[in-house]
Amino acid sequence: MTRLDPHLPQQVQKATAPHAVVVGAGLGGLAASMRLGAMGYRVTIIDRLDVPGGRGSCIHKGGHRFDLGPTIVTVPQLYEDLWATCGRNFHDDIDLRRMDPMYEIRWPDGTRLSAQQSTDAMIKEIERIAPDDVPGYKRYLQDAENRYWFGFEDLGRRPMHKLWELIKVLPKFVWYRADRSIARHAQRRVKDPRVQFALSFHPLFIGGDPFKVTSMYALVSHLEKEFGVWYAIGGVAAMARAMAKIIQEQGGTLRMETEVDEILLEGNCACGVRLVSGEEIDADIVVANSDVGHTYERLLRNYPKKRWTDRKLESRRWSMSLFVWYFGTKGTAGRWADVGHHTIASGPRYEGLVKDIFRDGKVTDDMSLYIHRPSVTDPTVAPKGGDTFYVLSCVPHLGHNTGVHWGHERDRYKAKMLEILERDLMPGLGETISEEEVFTPESFKSRYLSPFGAGFSLEPRIFQSAWFRPHNVSEEAENLFLVGAGTHPGAGVPGVVATAEVLCKVVPQPSEIRA
Repeated sequence: MTRLDPHLPQQVQKATAPHAVVVGAGLGGLAASMRLGAMGYRVTIIDRLDVPGGRGSCIHKGGHRFDLGPTIVTVPQLYEDLWATCGRNFHDDIDLRRMDPMYEIRWPDGTRLSAQQSTDAMIKEIERIAPDDVPGYKRYLQDAENRYWFGFEDLGRRPMHKLWELIKVLPKFVWYRADRSIARHAQRRVKDPRVQFALSFHPLFIGGDPFKVTSMYALVSHLEKEFGVWYAIGGVAAMARAMAKIIQEQGGTLRMETEVDEILLEGNCACGVRLVSGEEIDADIVVANSDVGHTYERLLRNYPKKRWTDRKLESRRWSMSLFVWYFGTKGTAGRWADVGHHTIASGPRYEGLVKDIFRDGKVTDDMSLYIHRPSVTDPTVAPKGGDTFYVLSCVPHLGHNTGVHWGHERDRYKAKMLEILERDLMPGLGETISEEEVFTPESFKSRYLSPFGAGFSLEPRIFQSAWFRPHNVSEEAENLFLVGAGTHPGAGVPGVVATAEVLCKVVPQPSEIRA
């Protein structure tokens, strides 16, 4: 790692260090800023929100904290490594609690599956539901581990902006049948539809259609088994605040409630940004944690694009959006005792519902729900005696043009959601609600500047992954780099954090910019 002159005072070193401007204080931008600061860059982060974290931020209402986006921590060693790069200990800042069971899946026929980290415990769960599928489940676990070592530890942690890097790994893509979807792969291993769902639904939480995204995402089952599922006390927003604090202690600057209007180029080289206010900020490198669609369509709107033209971006497959109902309750601590921290309530359809959401753009009432109840683990999330909930349903993004107007649909959809919750999980829920907030696809578009209100940027299909995804080294301008869900490896919080690791393998060392 290149260091600046050790004989100069630290504040002088930072004042004379090369300047990196990071657009967006999401988890990718924060992780990138930490690594750039450790390399010796002087870092300025600019974000239009009032708090760091992007989709991993939170809001407070009536004593309830609503975590807006990701709710779990997986692969904790990614964060341990990130903190260690900055000379810190992750566990000094973050209190992680293991979730075991990790989550419970419920089906309309009354079947429940308790997803646990222990392989033996999971085999017993599969044996209880579908005993004939135990051998296939064991094979699936081996498939997941093989794909983990290739897809996560190898492919996902190195740059993929050169075509040769893709060509080198094509034989392994063929060997692991990356062309087959994860849902079809699960169907080849197990026969019970409930077990098929349990092994293949995970891409929905990174914006992918399980019947279209590659079977490489079977690796998530290995991540859960090997490293567990964790919850950070204070939510992911507490992690974002800790990351921001480290950046400031490195000498970096966070400019919140400040919006970038344009990335500036000198010739074909990024040289800074212009704010909505008109202020210009010079930079030696620019790192965009903004959504790739917004970066190329809006922030580079005055410059010709070679690859990521507006037309090409509009033709890409974007992830679905989300309808999220955040609500607090009063006098419910200990009530609905069988509803734990994480519950997945599957609707009556799987493939048909996914097709409605991703391909036909239909909003239907037979929804599947993810219920997050952090108050059973984290006392900081709700007033005494109350609970805080987050209930999520996947819905089409705004680009389908099927006539859905969320201003009209919002209350009807929420009422249907409440009906399902009261019928299947929490009778009498409606009379206990004290505070609430609702995010629709329009919220994702306005709050996060996400094209079509997509929840997770570009869908992680095989031809929108690795080399095919917008590169960490921008194809459109020198000294412009990308991190976040829309670039490699992207998709999901571990992928987003890993984009910062990849970034620091391609960004110039400070000494290469100026002495």
